[in-house]
Formats: sequence, C-alpha cells, structure tokens
Amino acid sequence: MTKQKALELYIHIPFCVKKCNYCDFLSMPAGANVRRSYVDSLLKEIRRQGIFCRDDQVLSVFIGGGTPSLLAGVQILEIMEAVRECFHLKKDAEITLECNPGTLTGEKLSFYRSAGINRLSLGLQSVDDRLLYRLGRIHTYKDFLESFDLARKKGFSNINVDLMSALPGQTPADWAYTLKKVTELQPEHISAYSLIVEEGTPFYEQYGEDELRRERGEPPLVLPTEEDEREMYDMTREILESRGYFRYEISNYALPGRECRHNIGYWTLTPYLGLGLGSSSFLENVRFSNTKDLDAYLSGEIANLPDILSGAFELKGEQTDWKEKLDVSYLDKRQRMEEFMFLGLRMMEGISRDRFEETFGVTIESVYGHVLQKLWQQGLLRLQENRVFLTEAGIAVSNYVFCEFLGTLGK
Repeated sequence: MTKQKALELYIHIPFCVKKCNYCDFLSMPAGANVRRSYVDSLLKEIRRQGIFCRDDQVLSVFIGGGTPSLLAGVQILEIMEAVRECFHLKKDAEITLECNPGTLTGEKLSFYRSAGINRLSLGLQSVDDRLLYRLGRIHTYKDFLESFDLARKKGFSNINVDLMSALPGQTPADWAYTLKKVTELQPEHISAYSLIVEEGTPFYEQYGEDELRRERGEPPLVLPTEEDEREMYDMTREILESRGYFRYEISNYALPGRECRHNIGYWTLTPYLGLGLGSSSFLENVRFSNTKDLDAYLSGEIANLPDILSGAFELKGEQTDWKEKLDVSYLDKRQRMEEFMFLGLRMMEGISRDRFEETFGVTIESVYGHVLQKLWQQGLLRLQENRVFLTEAGIAVSNYVFCEFLGTLGK
C-alpha cells in the first residue's frame, strides 16, 4: 500500500434502540449478544486493516452510527485501545463519538474520557417534544438537557448538537425557538440540516406525496411550505451568527476554532478508512465500502486493502462479484476534479485555484472556465484573489451549482 501522509478513520456502530422514522442510515436494533459479537469482529478488522496503514498519520476518528452510545462504555474503550495499538494516532487527534440522549450515563462518559474521546455529537433535532415524538426519537428535550449537563460535568468541552428543520408540522417560530434554546447552552458546534424525506423510510410512506406536492409548487398538507422552509434556512444563519457561531460549511456552524476537523477532511478530500458494517473508504483515489450484510460482516467479510487498491477484484469473475458487493470504484482524473469542486464548494472558504493546479497539473480555468463564468454571471459564485466561493444565492441553490461541474470535462 502506498504511503499516505494523512488519514482519517470512520468507525460505524450500526445499532440503535429503534430506527427513527426519517432515518435511511444503515442501522438496526440488536441485543447485547449481537453487539458483543459485532465489537469482536470490529476489533479483528481494526487489527487487520491497521497492518496496511502503519505509516499513515491518523488526524481524526469519528465513531458514528446508528447510536454508538448504545454500546457499553468498556466496549468503546476496547475499540479505541485497538485503534491506538494498530494506527499511528496524531497526538492532538480529534476523536468524536455520536451519542443519543436516553443512552448516556455517567459511567459511560467516564469510559469515553478514559478512551480519549474528546468530542461528543449529541442528536437533539428539536426542543419540541411533540416533534421529537413525530420523528420517532427515543428521548425528550428534558433527556437531552440532562445528557448535555452530565457531559459537561464529566469534562467534555467540545460538544456538537444536531438539529433538523423543515419537519412535519414545524413552523418558522418553532425553529427559531429551538435555535435560541440550544444556543443558550453554548455548545461548541451546531449542525443544522433540513429534513430530506428519503425513500424506504416510514416518513416516505407518510409524507412522500406531500413532498411531491411541494416540488410541484402545490401547498403541502403537513410539511412546511417552500416559503417556510426558506425562512427557516435564512433564520438559521441569522440567529446563529448573532450568537457567536460562524458558518464554515453549508450546514455547519461553530464557535471560533471549534470546526469539526473530521468533516473538513471529507470536504477537502483527505483520505479516509471506514471500519465496520457498510462503512465507506476513500484511499488512493479508490472508493469502496464494507458489506452491508450483518451476518456476513460477523463472519469476517470485509474489504481487503491490498486487493482493493491493486484492482485485484477486477481480474476474474468470482472477484468481480466481490468488487460489486464492496461497491468499489476507481476514480479517474475527471471524477477527482468533479469531487474537488462540489465538495470544496461546500466550505465557506471556497476552493483554492493554486491547490487545484498543484493537484491536477492544469489550471481551474482551463477545465471549468466556462462554468465559472456562467455561474459568476448568474450571481452564484464569487471570485476573490486566489479562491472561488459560493455566494449566498449560490448556497441557496447549491445542488444546481454542484451539478454544473459534473460531466463538463472535455466539452
């Protein structure tokens, strides 16, 4: 395996008490015995994959899910001990654990501290218990407050809170109240996303037709109108910035110096290795993922790094099946340029022209000059010194902007 200067780790814990009504992530309820077997398989994978990454420096670790805080505290400690044993973890690495109110205890938080967890991400979504119930969350706002307070008392000084707007039955006033109540707690980071009604979820069964009505310009029956959703989006920046949070990415806000380094790595194409069921990786311009079949994972079916990165799964029919199962894709120069553009533009600091040229050996204008000119004339991009940024208007239609960079090479 070619040496890499930097690496991020993502560790997936797929278990939850119950699946939320809007969730399309790879997650499921499971008993204590299955969770124990899963951790054992995960420890084996960490040790196996770590052999090929010993020369890489791990900048950040993100333990996500599912609900990682559903595991016993000692299991999180076991996982992090294996990571430190098998990977070169940077001394000041950011190590995040996702938690749900209702699953945290003082004992677990003590184990997290012993494990070196230095950042928590608490899923709240709303301070309105009526909306939490509709979302299928297992906690109340009171549960969240107790978990947040407990985390502070246990010494956690870097906490993110996840919030969600445009919920069924939610008004702009509801959203403003949630933002104000959460900022009173002064978490270091706030992730604020709009609800997406995903196929295959209970919400799609309930509100899929309502979503289509809104897309057709017809008034939805339960979901907020397009105008209300836009008002919520605008007030997010206004309220959070007025309370000391700055937006560094389309949906993420932080107090100065408290940006999520792990997510910034994703948006700036830092290589990352995914560990655990269904986890995704991006190494040496190759994207691949682990199996999503829990039984297969527990039996040891994981991506083998040397085979993946050498293209060995393309050599014969049997291995081609593995390539498909692990969703392996080898990115060519065009695809890497596209990802550089649409991921980098999510950041408020925009894209560096010099970095584009250093990475690809050509100027950004020679590849995307016509697109940049078009979007600049539409008021969606601004060019300043050596960087390219989204304007506020561009942020509002960011998906359109990103699509403009797809399939344009060679036109």
